[in-house]
Amino acid sequence: MSVAGVTFGLLTVFGVAVRELTAHRLRSNLDSQLVTEGGNLEDAFHPDFQSGGLYIPNLPDFKVGGGQIRVYRLNGSIPPGNIDTGSPYLGNPLPEPPTYRINTFSGYQVITETATFSGFGLIIQYGLPLASLQSEIANLDVLVVLGVLAATALAFAAGWLVARRAIRPIAELTAAAAEIERTGDPSVKLPEPTADDEVAELSRTLQTMLTSLADARARTEAALTRQRAFVADASHELRTPLTSVLANLELLEDGLHGQEREIAQSALRSTQRMRRLVADLLLLARSDVQHPATRDQAADLADLVIAAAAELEPSSEDHEIELDVQPAHLLGSPDDLQRIVINLLENAIRHTPPGTHIRASTRTIEDGGVELVVEDDGPGIDPEIRKHLFERFVRGGGDVGGSFGLGLAIVQAVARSHSGAVEVSSRRQKGTRFTVTLPGAPALVPEPTPPEALASSPAGRPE
Repeated sequence: MSVAGVTFGLLTVFGVAVRELTAHRLRSNLDSQLVTEGGNLEDAFHPDFQSGGLYIPNLPDFKVGGGQIRVYRLNGSIPPGNIDTGSPYLGNPLPEPPTYRINTFSGYQVITETATFSGFGLIIQYGLPLASLQSEIANLDVLVVLGVLAATALAFAAGWLVARRAIRPIAELTAAAAEIERTGDPSVKLPEPTADDEVAELSRTLQTMLTSLADARARTEAALTRQRAFVADASHELRTPLTSVLANLELLEDGLHGQEREIAQSALRSTQRMRRLVADLLLLARSDVQHPATRDQAADLADLVIAAAAELEPSSEDHEIELDVQPAHLLGSPDDLQRIVINLLENAIRHTPPGTHIRASTRTIEDGGVELVVEDDGPGIDPEIRKHLFERFVRGGGDVGGSFGLGLAIVQAVARSHSGAVEVSSRRQKGTRFTVTLPGAPALVPEPTPPEALASSPAGRPE
């Protein structure tokens, strides 16, 4: 558009200049015609001996094209003769300057000049109509306007075609960049323009950069895959010896007394804590490699909440846990789903002071899914910690339970593995609310007894 605007401005200036020059040339030609034909009038005069005046034998020739003639004596009177006194008034006949002048009057371009004939002075006025000149100038204006508009349109069309052809490679690069942003895949091959210009150089540079990024990403993913595999394998391998150590410590605890028993109990608690850590790491390692959750087991969130509250009741430490559960059926892994409930309740217990009310509720929501809500009226979560709340090994302020900082990371991992999501809302001194939404499933009910079985049983009841 800017190029078309500049072109329009330049063409307008050029068109106006051409119009003025041409119009000036037309007026000059008309003035030259006036001077030539007006000078011939003096030689065309003949004396009229009968009237003592003047006459022009070929007067009609001078009036071809609408020319008009008026002749005056120097005192302003009209001499007798055949001079057409019926011609329109052509302005003041007194000459200024005394030789001749050209001026415009009442639609005529008029030349006024003085002459001497038969011993007395004359003032001769000869006028040509301006209608033809004005018509030519009007046609010229139309041609200039149409020429400027047509040239501007052609310049715009040509500029648009050239710009589109020049911008097409950039548009293709932009589309490819948007696709990379959408998919996050740097292995996409960028289009390379056919012309060997700056855009082609940019495309090659970006392609080289993307290739380097893809290689670095592949190396990083390979390293992370090896790391996840190592964590998963190590966690899996540690479960067996830890189970053996726990069994031996439990047997040892039963046979000891006094200080030795306390040492064994301390070792047993540390081993149990290590086993929980190993189990958490194994679950997260499996979620990292997108290990699919077991979705063929029926579960009810209400039952899981009741069981988790009963399990945590001895360690609730003066916290009041309220349950408001409704049936919320779904398919999944009951053990992993119960980890969600236990971790959220433990999180509320650890990060709130004694006397805090904790409320857990379940329900079926409108879209057929199920919802678990765990909320408290504690001090809330610091905004800085909230940004990293679901990251691993993040421990919030007020932690009184010595957690590993993996609880909420496990909640999010299990929810995602069940195609669900977890959200948190918190206000200072107003408490915290965790909401877990999961796909629901219809409740499993016993199949109805066939009519033939009812008919064959005594009293119409199934055996």
